[in-house]
Amino acid sequence: MNNLYAAAMDIQTQLQADVYLEELVARHIEETGDTREKALEVQRSQLAYFAGYYDAGTRERIERLFQCAHPISGAIAEKGQPTAEEAFAMGYKLGEESR
Repeated sequence: MNNLYAAAMDIQTQLQADVYLEELVARHIEETGDTREKALEVQRSQLAYFAGYYDAGTRERIERLFQCAHPISGAIAEKGQPTAEEAFAMGYKLGEESR
């Protein structure tokens, strides 16, 4: 599954992003039976989360092209790139809340 999102990190144009998102959504619906709306929500969240492992420029481009925001740290355009300490604190907090 990660290869699906890794390939998306190289997308540069809105047309490429739109086509790729439609492919992800169609695959998601086929595999899960979810509605289109749910598939869009999940796939955008996955793309944004995966982009969080890349540099700030890639993350910004992915969030812009796919109209998504990182599910934990929010949109880079609004909140900026978290520092390593901030990212660790967010992850730690989520871990504590899931106990």
